Amino acid sequence: MLLKVELLRERIRGVITNKSEQGYNTKGLIEKLELIEDSYDELIKFGISLSDIRINEDWPYIEPNNLDDIREESKNNRPTKIIKKIDLKLSNDKIKAAFLGSISGCILGKPLETSLTGKEIKEALVKINEWPLSYYVPKKIKDALPRVHDSFHETCRENIEYVAPDDDINYTIMGMLIIEKFGKHFSHKNLSDMWLHHLPINTTFGPERTILLKSGLDSLSRFSRSQFSMKGGVGFKNSEEINYSSELNLINEVLNPGDELCGAAIRADAYGYACPGNPELASKMAWIDSSFTHRRTGIYATMFLSAAISCAQVLEDKMEIIETALEFVPQKSRFFERSLASYLDVKNSINWEDGYAKINNKLGEYGHCRIYQEIGMVINTFKHARDIGHGICIQVSQGADTDSFGASAGSLLGAFYGTKYLDDKWIKPFNDDIHTGLAWFFERSVNSLSKRMGNLPRKIK
Repeated sequence: MLLKVELLRERIRGVITNKSEQGYNTKGLIEKLELIEDSYDELIKFGISLSDIRINEDWPYIEPNNLDDIREESKNNRPTKIIKKIDLKLSNDKIKAAFLGSISGCILGKPLETSLTGKEIKEALVKINEWPLSYYVPKKIKDALPRVHDSFHETCRENIEYVAPDDDINYTIMGMLIIEKFGKHFSHKNLSDMWLHHLPINTTFGPERTILLKSGLDSLSRFSRSQFSMKGGVGFKNSEEINYSSELNLINEVLNPGDELCGAAIRADAYGYACPGNPELASKMAWIDSSFTHRRTGIYATMFLSAAISCAQVLEDKMEIIETALEFVPQKSRFFERSLASYLDVKNSINWEDGYAKINNKLGEYGHCRIYQEIGMVINTFKHARDIGHGICIQVSQGADTDSFGASAGSLLGAFYGTKYLDDKWIKPFNDDIHTGLAWFFERSVNSLSKRMGNLPRKIK
C-alpha cells in the first residue's frame, strides 16, 4: 500500500465536498465515510462508488468534461476558424511581450502569494507609502503584512537578480516544449512522458502532483507505456490511450479533490501564444492539457484563458476579446455564469477598484486558487490596464493567487499591447537570467526563451 489510509480518507472527503458544490446529491456520504473501517480496499471501493452518484434534479448547470460535449454546450456561432490573420513578425513581438509580461507579473506577485486579500495588500502598501503599487514589492513590506511567501528573499525589489523558479513559469515553458515536440497533435500520454522527464515532484502541487505520481508508478511497470510508440491525439483513438484516459478519470473521481482549482489554468499561456487569431485551436490544445489533471471549471478556465490570449493578438477591443473567449466554454456552466457576471460588473465599473469591489462582493468566498473570483479579477485588470506594467500591478493589488494570475494577466496584456507597452524597468532586474524548476532544461537566457515562445505559431502548421 503506497497511500496512507488517513490520506486516502481525507482525499475522499474532499471529493465529496467538491461534488456537493458541483450539484451532486451527497447527502449522508460524509457520515458513511466516517463509518468505514481503516481498510484501504473498503475506502477505495467507497471512493469508486462516488462516480455513480446522481446530480440533483434541480441542478441548473450542464458541465461536461469531454471535448465534443464541451463544444456542444459552447456558443454555437463561436468563430471556429481564424478570426483575423496576423503577420508572424507582429505576432512574434506580441508573444514576446506576453511571455515577458507573464514572468514580470509572476515575480511581482510572488512575495505576496499567501492568500492575502486586496484589502490587506492595499493597507500594507499604504502603510509603507507604496500605494498604488507601481513596481516590484519592496523589502519593507514584510513588516506591514501578516505573512509573506517563502521566496521573498529572492523576489522582493532589492534582491531580484534573476527570474526566480516558479511553477507558473515552469508550465508555460512545458507548454512550449510540448508544442515544439508534438505540434498541435499531442495526447495525455505525451504529457505524462514530458512531465516525468522535466517536472521534479516538489515543483508540482494538488492535481498535478497526484497525476505525476500516477505517471511515476505507471513507469515502474515492466511494460511501461513509454516503451510504445504513442501518437494518439485528441480523439484518443489508440486503445492504449483510451485505457490511460479511463484510468485518469478514475483517479480524478477518487483521489483528486482539487480538480476545479487553478492548476490547469496556469498552463494555458503557450497554447494561446501558438494560435494567434485562432481561439478554436488554442482552446482545443488547452483542453488536452487541462483534462489531463482537471475537470469542469478547471478545464473551462484554461480554455477561456488560451482563447483570450489568442484573440488578444488580433482584436482591438478588449471587451470583444473577453466576450469571444467566453464563447468557448459551456454556456450553462458555473464558470460561464460567474465570469459573465464579473464581465458585466467590470464593463460598468468606474475604475479597477470599483470593479474589484463588485467582483469581491459577489465572489469573495472563492479565494486563492478557486478560479471564479480570480478570472473576474483578470477581466477587471484587462479592461482598466493602460499598459502591461500598470496591468500586472492592478492584478497583484487585488490579492488571492497573486503570482499565478499576475502571470496570466501579464500574458493577456502582452498579447494585446506588444513590447512597446512594457517598460524596460520590469525586465532589467532579471539580468537576462531565468532559473526554472525544470529538469533537463538548460536555457538560462530570458531573451532567448522569449524568442522561442515567439516562434510557437510556426510549430502548429
